[in-house]
Amino acid sequence: MKDLRGKTAIITGGASGLGAAMADAFGSAGMNIMIADIEAEVARTKVEELRARNVTAEWVQVDVTSRESVRKGAAETIAKFGKVHLVANNAGIGTGGSLGSVPEGDWDWVIDVNLKGVVYGVEAFVPLIESHGEGGHVINTASMAGLISPSGMEPYCATKYAVVAMSEGWRHQLAPRNIGVSVLCPGLVSTNIYAGRRNRQNAIYGENDKAYGQADLDRQREWMAGGIDPLVVAQRVVEGVRDNDLYILSHVEYEKVVRDRFEGILAAFEKSKQSSALAALPKDRRLDAVSIDG
Repeated sequence: MKDLRGKTAIITGGASGLGAAMADAFGSAGMNIMIADIEAEVARTKVEELRARNVTAEWVQVDVTSRESVRKGAAETIAKFGKVHLVANNAGIGTGGSLGSVPEGDWDWVIDVNLKGVVYGVEAFVPLIESHGEGGHVINTASMAGLISPSGMEPYCATKYAVVAMSEGWRHQLAPRNIGVSVLCPGLVSTNIYAGRRNRQNAIYGENDKAYGQADLDRQREWMAGGIDPLVVAQRVVEGVRDNDLYILSHVEYEKVVRDRFEGILAAFEKSKQSSALAALPKDRRLDAVSIDG
């Protein structure tokens, strides 16, 4: 998608944070914007901001933990714009903690939002992108925590690793259909993800087993404020879409950490080549795994 002007993008979690920045960046590139967010009033306000800058924009309330809600958002997008060319599966929340301290409901919540929400978005929008024959693009927001796993962030990392893996597979499936796939893996960005519990559905996921008071929010707010400007990340996303990049990175300072992880994996391969147990296997055996190229 080199030429974005006049095409339509839908962004989940698009009313605030990185999603709102993507709306600004894609709107500035001439795209029509559909804001999909669980917070209706915030979405409405964001659309008013976009319209004030002469961006064609609409909003729809979407809960990405519900496949039916995402489908309704897709139908509303087509009703408003006729076509959709780009879907940014960006809605996400963060949770973690030491082993044994993470409430069961938080595991369910983070998987439903960060993992299943991406699945629902791809399943709902890819057929709509394919239907008009003009090509398009899928952007899935993962994280640097989808490439490395800091201690204490295992629930978040598990979902973000999954988003990376799914994006890599879908990339090969959708390329013949003229649909690009990118996975965004940023580091710390100055957003309000720290306040994601405001939308936690306690009726579904249970009451919190841990107290999250104002002091916790203040510490997290201060930490997140040290992140980079979300608009810079969003502009990098626009570049990545135009270049059809698979991996879109914004925090180059993490290169060594990621390289160290993969060097550890490569070292394990080298060690396994010297394994007495594996030496008994036939030397001419063929790989029985599916090629990464599909």
